[in-house]
Amino acid sequence: MNIWLINHYAVPPKYYPLARQTCFAKQLARLGHSVLIFAASTVHNSNQNLITDGSPWREETVDGVRYVYIKCLDYQGNGLRRVYNICEFAWKLPGVCRHFPRPDAIVATSMPPTSCAAGVWLARKYRCRGIAEIADLWPEGLVAYGIAGPRNPAVLALRQLEKWIYKKADAVVFTMEGAYDYITERGWEKDVPRSKVFYINNGVDLEQFCLNRERFQAEDPDLDDPEHFKIVYTGSVRRVNDLGALLDAAKRISDPSVRFLVYGGGDELELLRRRAADEGIRNVVFKGFVEKTYIPSIVSRADAVLVHSGTQGVPLFRFGLSFNKLFDSLAAGRPVIMDVAAKYNPLERWGAGVCVESAERLPEAVRQIRSLDGEARARMCENALQAAREYDFKRLTAKLLEVIEQSGT
Repeated sequence: MNIWLINHYAVPPKYYPLARQTCFAKQLARLGHSVLIFAASTVHNSNQNLITDGSPWREETVDGVRYVYIKCLDYQGNGLRRVYNICEFAWKLPGVCRHFPRPDAIVATSMPPTSCAAGVWLARKYRCRGIAEIADLWPEGLVAYGIAGPRNPAVLALRQLEKWIYKKADAVVFTMEGAYDYITERGWEKDVPRSKVFYINNGVDLEQFCLNRERFQAEDPDLDDPEHFKIVYTGSVRRVNDLGALLDAAKRISDPSVRFLVYGGGDELELLRRRAADEGIRNVVFKGFVEKTYIPSIVSRADAVLVHSGTQGVPLFRFGLSFNKLFDSLAAGRPVIMDVAAKYNPLERWGAGVCVESAERLPEAVRQIRSLDGEARARMCENALQAAREYDFKRLTAKLLEVIEQSGT
């Protein structure tokens, strides 16, 4: 089949660490399918634009995956330029698509919903299979994060667009297991029957994870320090991540052997470093930004891995969660500590770590992990590896292909 994957942010992982579409493309190509990824030329959370001349679009092949970048306006933050960028990609997409052979299937991701809607519309235009992939609940996320109220005109308009997407797509794939609970809450069961709704979690490319672990060894003596129990966090250090809550929790951990190692960059990094220094918080070390290729080496040398989320967006977790970092943590085969209260939690299902409802209870979770005997710890590590195999992109791609094939019947 000729398959198009449409995702506004799905540039190659070397530019931005959003690898889901890339992983799907690699696996689909191995199965003999032709795959194109359409993305905006702008790299999220950076000043980089992948088209610097006057070209309306550009094609690039990276590690065997074909990408088509559509020239869009540069932006920083979440202001009007980003809104324009989001809309610009959706309205330019049909014109760029005319330059490529007709697809047999389109998988369009709602991140944001405008590009997903454009993909569903294109599938109807080309009379091919149209799959809506919902990675973020828009506009529900805008309300949950406090960006807009539920009666905001933009929210109401996006709600109608969202319903149209679910209704008109041949199939709807959610990354949250409890997504149909959301459909039910909205009262959309008649327009969106359960038979067309599927669940495909985020995951990990185990083959690439193992290759990177061998090829890209992080040189950090703190990771190999036998005197400390090392709890590793990898991810952004931005306001939305609320790592100040980690500092609060770390101050209440009396065990001198426990040390949190934080790998990641963001606009709050220096602020948190200064706070840790000013308050004498010595059991949290901010390491700064590291390339994603080094993450397997880092998490595999941890004694435990922390999956931390800020307080924003918590209401959405009643539908499940699908943090990318969780699956890297599972692939490391290390116990995972998660400070998120969520329904449909893969970590709890697999018994691969300890879950607490908030960062305030992190000291309790650390004590539980520290108190494990050798047998219990080994069992938890094996559970993590088994879970990672279940969420390997080879398995996830097989599920996606099954959805695509079923949607054509």
